[in-house]
Parts: sequence; structure tokens; C-alpha cells
Amino acid sequence: MLKHDISTVTVLPLRAITLLFALGLSGCSQSYVVLLAEEDGSLGKVEVTTPQGTTLLENNRDAVNLKGEAGKTFVASEQRIKEDFGAAMAASPEKPKPFYLYFEGGTATLTAESQADIPKIIAEIKRRPAADISIIGHTDTVGDDQTNAVLSLERAKSVAALFAEAMPDAGKVTVDSHGEKNLLVATPDNTDEPKNRRVEVTVR
Repeated sequence: MLKHDISTVTVLPLRAITLLFALGLSGCSQSYVVLLAEEDGSLGKVEVTTPQGTTLLENNRDAVNLKGEAGKTFVASEQRIKEDFGAAMAASPEKPKPFYLYFEGGTATLTAESQADIPKIIAEIKRRPAADISIIGHTDTVGDDQTNAVLSLERAKSVAALFAEAMPDAGKVTVDSHGEKNLLVATPDNTDEPKNRRVEVTVR
């Protein structure tokens, strides 16, 4: 819990954000909050409330002081961020990376586009020491629940088999299936939706 001159930090429900707090760090002249873009360039928004009022941070490297000149906004330089947060950022665990693989209707056969993405996922797994891999199969709403539960598991297992073939010691692999219960695109029953015929792979 932060105990400095700050009332609230409110993350607006748009996207995931990266916030860094410099609170009396050694060599840091002021306590402040800075908003950073994600690796893919996406950027959320956050409201920071101090006794001086509420400030909206919405651009990459937007920052606001928490003490001294509380409420004063500025753009934190790359150099300052590196100096104040470099060690902490280097020590932070790497964020999970999600991938989506899509399938031909009613089958456990990857589309050509998704088949081409397999080497990228394998490269990401190999890049991480002791990777933790989650593989979850899904279907669209064509067919009954039981059939789709079986099909989604077949899809997940087929992807796991591709990884095992390329990397016998890939790390911890968890295989699960959700059938038609967690649709990426909401549809009525018996709807053929390509984006719902998928496997979600998360590499940690």
C-alpha cells in the first residue's frame, strides 16, 4: 500500500497498462508515477489523484509528481526511466505472451495461416528458460456441447503434439479445453465463426 501524498490511482477500463512508481528511490529527486506503453505499443489510461487534484495520464511516458510539486505533470525521458527503474524492470518477471491459432471448421486441422505461426511460438518458447505453456482448445457453436468439448480437446492436443515434436523438453505444458463455452466472438447457437475455432497458447 502506498503511503505517500497520493489519494488514488484509478486504472480506466480500456487496456492493460504498465505503471512505474518512483517513491523516494535512491537517486530519485522526486516521487512520481509514469505510464509506459506495452511492448506491442498499446496504451491504457490512468487517473492519479493527489491533494492538488486529479491528473489523467494517457500518453507514453506521461508522468505526475506525488510529492514536492505534487500534481505537476511532465514527460519522463527514456534516460530518467532507465536510471530510476532500470534495475527493477530488469528484475521483473517477463510478461506472458498469448498466441491464437485457428482451425478449419469441424476439424483439428490448423488453417494455413496459423500453421505458419507455429515456428514463431516455438521460438518464443525456446527463448524463455523453463517455459510454462498453457494450451486451451475452443470451438464455435456448430454442433452439440459434448461433440465440441471433444473437438476442442483434440485441437489443444494437436498443438501440444507439434510443440513436443519440435521440443521434447519444452517445459511445463498444460492442456485444457473449453468447448464452445468461451467464445471469442459472441454468436447464437449453430453459428460457423472462424475466430471461435481456435486454440489459445500462452507462454510464460
